[in-house]
Amino acid sequence: MRIPKTLALAFVFVLALPALALAQAKESAAVHVSAAWIRVLPGALPNAGYAVLHNDSDSAVKLVGASSPAYGQVMLHKSSESGGVSRMHMVPSLTIPAHGKVEFAPGGYHLMLMRAVHPVKAGTHVAIQLRFADGSILHAGFLARPANATGISD
Repeated sequence: MRIPKTLALAFVFVLALPALALAQAKESAAVHVSAAWIRVLPGALPNAGYAVLHNDSDSAVKLVGASSPAYGQVMLHKSSESGGVSRMHMVPSLTIPAHGKVEFAPGGYHLMLMRAVHPVKAGTHVAIQLRFADGSILHAGFLARPANATGISD
């Protein structure tokens, strides 16, 4: 069976699309991260990621998602308290104001890190990619901390 040249080229193009999409993603120059850490809980429990996101640009920047090769799923979450009951809910995005910052901290915004690919040990660094509405990606290293940690250096 002979495959026409046009069909073969179309097949190669379709296979190359994911690589082209990755090549289009640009590194975020507007945002930088500080104090990035993860609270590692025992067993298969989800972990939480915290950091401060600084927007150095003249325009607001919208964070729309995150991913990590160390976790099967990473979600943006926010904890809140109402009537003495603490609740956690997923948020689709959050805006970092121009020349402002957003803090991911216990009791507020955080990254919910689900389904660790391998056990994450305190003292190691975990790569997390933050995705923005403009298509840019920020690569950040988060320091894994023990379950009793309350910050990056306590």
